[in-house]
Amino acid sequence: MIVALHGGGMNAGYFDGQAHPDLSLLTLGARLGYTVLALDRPGYGASAAHLPAGQGLTAQAATVRCAVQTFTARHAPGAGTFLLAHSFGAKVAFAAAADWDTPDLLGVDVSGCGRRLAVNTVLAGCDRGGSLRRLNWGPLDLYPPKTFWAGQQVVAPMPAREVNTVAGWIRLSAAILPRIRVPVRLTFAEHEAWWHHGDEDIADLSARLSAAPRIVIDRLPQAGHNISLGRTARAYHLKALAFAEECLATAQIAAPRDP
Repeated sequence: MIVALHGGGMNAGYFDGQAHPDLSLLTLGARLGYTVLALDRPGYGASAAHLPAGQGLTAQAATVRCAVQTFTARHAPGAGTFLLAHSFGAKVAFAAAADWDTPDLLGVDVSGCGRRLAVNTVLAGCDRGGSLRRLNWGPLDLYPPKTFWAGQQVVAPMPAREVNTVAGWIRLSAAILPRIRVPVRLTFAEHEAWWHHGDEDIADLSARLSAAPRIVIDRLPQAGHNISLGRTARAYHLKALAFAEECLATAQIAAPRDP
């Protein structure tokens, strides 16, 4: 089962892009035989009315783990879980993986998330008059026509408690990342502008993932921060699903066998 976690200022529709048939992770995953669960994180979608301020990172991670375990018990028992996450959702995926207390977690695939922001943290959650367009999207020709018309259904306010955790990520990641014990794949778009992602930054991030048995780094050309809504979305999703297959194969080989 693929569990997809959207970024800040978006909802779960991010993984079901409607501007072009090739964008949707949900459609692609289903065609390839996966169960794909795109969650509205706490403070988004139906939970916004009950949690208008959202939740902090640790609380979100606990909520996501509980939601996944409940869903798995009802719909996909024993199938194994793979986390695929974007931007702030990647932080939640990391935090969830760090405290995952069952052996069914196969791996984590994230995009649009590093350790050190390339911009001032006060910019998070305050896109006044489209001031963050370059950071969120990059060159507009990276996206299919009608992306921004269709995107009206995807964009959502970033809850206050989520915004308030942005500045603390350096400290939080130092405690969270070393506790992740599954393979991790990190993708950075060519036009990623939110995060520093030079060689030294990638080396620092990888070093923090000290317990991960495998770390894969990918750089996606012709892509902006919102990878799953761009023209290269299918390429990214296929690579992520291929990594999930590799993680599943590794888990199956390592699993105890009947005598």
